Amino acid sequence: MMSIPPLRHLQPGDAERWQMGAIPGFPALVQPVVHALLQARDEINTLMATGDDRLLWQRPAGLASPAFHLQHTRGFLDRLFTYAAGESLSAEQLGYLAGEGTEYSTTREALLNSLNEQFLVCFEKLFRVQPEQLTAERLVGRKKIPSTTIGLYFHAAEHTMRHTGQLLTTWKILTASR
Repeated sequence: MMSIPPLRHLQPGDAERWQMGAIPGFPALVQPVVHALLQARDEINTLMATGDDRLLWQRPAGLASPAFHLQHTRGFLDRLFTYAAGESLSAEQLGYLAGEGTEYSTTREALLNSLNEQFLVCFEKLFRVQPEQLTAERLVGRKKIPSTTIGLYFHAAEHTMRHTGQLLTTWKILTASR
């Protein structure tokens, strides 16, 4: 049975997820991906626990809005893990992609719930991964760009951390100016 560490709100001086050792049950080769996704999940939830929902669509200095980062992270994780499974995107996934960044009325809670649900889906897939499948070729997008299962997982981890950093900076700018 999969055992994901519970969401924790980070405090100054807390160890990062990679410093806490292997997460039981996950194959060794995907541990760095699991650690990165757990770290991002915890940092995003800690940061977004405070603030004003009216700031979600603000774009200081033309930066992407916090809501976009939350929507996009949820979306690309879904898409990259779909490709890692050797599948093509569904009409629903393509529709979600087209709607990323579209401003609509929502709350931090709703955006975080959707993203946290996607993190859980990713953890379930990583838990079940067969190590011999990590080097299997996977084709990405309409252009069928070649990659591998582990390449897609790695990209999911690094792209998540990229958007986490951007979200952290933008949210801090917005909440500091209030």
